[in-house]
Amino acid sequence: MKKLFYVGIIGLILFEFLNVYFIMPMPGSQRIKSLDFAYFLYTWRWAFRGFFFLLAIVGFLKALKTSKWFTLTSIIAVLASIYVFNFMMAADSMFYLPKDLQLKNAKSNKVKKDRIVLGIEINGEAKAYPISLIAYHHQVLDTLAGKPIMVTYCSVCRTGRIFEPIVNGKPEKFRLVGMDHFNAMFEDVTTKSWWRQANGEAITGKLKGQFLPELLAQQTSLEKWLALYPNSLVMQPDLNFKEKYDSTAKYEKGKSKSDLTRTDSLSWKDKSWVVGIEIGKESKAFDWLRLKKERIINEQVGMKPVLIVMAADNKSFFAFERPSKDAQFSIKNDTLRFDDQYFTLDGNKVGQSKKINSLKRINAYQEFWHSWQTFHAATKKY
Repeated sequence: MKKLFYVGIIGLILFEFLNVYFIMPMPGSQRIKSLDFAYFLYTWRWAFRGFFFLLAIVGFLKALKTSKWFTLTSIIAVLASIYVFNFMMAADSMFYLPKDLQLKNAKSNKVKKDRIVLGIEINGEAKAYPISLIAYHHQVLDTLAGKPIMVTYCSVCRTGRIFEPIVNGKPEKFRLVGMDHFNAMFEDVTTKSWWRQANGEAITGKLKGQFLPELLAQQTSLEKWLALYPNSLVMQPDLNFKEKYDSTAKYEKGKSKSDLTRTDSLSWKDKSWVVGIEIGKESKAFDWLRLKKERIINEQVGMKPVLIVMAADNKSFFAFERPSKDAQFSIKNDTLRFDDQYFTLDGNKVGQSKKINSLKRINAYQEFWHSWQTFHAATKKY
């Protein structure tokens, strides 16, 4: 009977550890394919806990008679493991949604103009979300032009996405549950499925294989964003999390010292920055350092002619479809040129030329090379 107590105690401690290990950035955990097993453990967590707890109860009195202090110490160890793994190391216990979500116009804005934002514009309405804020929160739920939006950012992948939080035609809420292969995962409230931040895909659970609708987003400096969208609202810091935001200041500039969020200074290393574009089943990665040097790249992704542009601030980048593979664009003073036609960085034409009304913008993502490569295994390099 005494052995049952110790099996129960060890089982409880081991289970609580494994229940967190596979979905948090612990040594080795993010480099193995363990998602389905992690989801199995999580789904049946109360069954596992109940089973091991029952074993411990059955053998408790015998263990207590044999060694009172060791038995009590074992119980304390279980309680400590439950607290640590469920209240200190659980993702949604480490990162919280804003308690006070405020967005202000350019006149009232307190965010410095040189900060990087993830911006979105729908039907003439625009909003900007500083990555130094959403890198901590991981997700911000808001509305724009009457549409619910879910602004997400994964600092370990260094990439932002904006989705419609719509599942099976209905608005859904999500919580941060952990990560898989270093990418943030969210759990929907209704079905408890797990969704990948990098592409909005449900990767395990009842809705496995479904995708959240993704919206067109733009990563720029706040100064450049407000130059393009002067009526935009800007997310402001929630003072409840000031210390958390302070820890992301170096990260934004690529100066973080953490192994998870640092930046490699050379190209095509794990933590090098790339700009990734995906069109259909085709994808291509563009080296950030080369883009900064060349400022404009006329290229193709699959059979689609594309254009990638870096603004003069060396922070803001834009991607468009080119009208044809022979259409070669140039840039000067943040104005795009094709033949005798000129365009602003949001793709709108300058002047009265009727050859091309505007350029079609496409999503492009700044990302760590290891992340882009993991989720786009067949990607090509430029």
